[in-house]
Amino acid sequence: MSAHQVQQLIRQGVPQADDLDLRIEEVSEQHSLARVPFHSRLIRPGGTLSGPTLMALGDAAMYALVLGRLGPAEMAVTSNLNINFLSRPQPVDLMAKATLLRMTRRQAVCEVGLYSAGRPDELVAHVTGTYALPQ
Repeated sequence: MSAHQVQQLIRQGVPQADDLDLRIEEVSEQHSLARVPFHSRLIRPGGTLSGPTLMALGDAAMYALVLGRLGPAEMAVTSNLNINFLSRPQPVDLMAKATLLRMTRRQAVCEVGLYSAGRPDELVAHVTGTYALPQ
């Protein structure tokens, strides 16, 4: 599936993706790149992007990777998600690069680096997660 097809599938199945203006920029069998454009609605007290925004983007990047690998496996579901917040995101677009660590018939294990646009070497969060795959 192309990045555009994956984005459309996610937006159809998960309406909240429209609220975040989720964008899937790249997808392959080994990685995906996703973006949430900066918007003042995503700010929490203290002037930084909210944790739920970071978690949603990390999860969506993993889902995009799974769909890119398997095709339209809409019933693949998050079975585990762990996030470490590392530093404060800048008030710019938030990026997520997901990488496949291992895939079996039953699950996909991924990791995601989240960073502020233009600063790919400065992670703001690190996500690991597992997707249960449809049988």
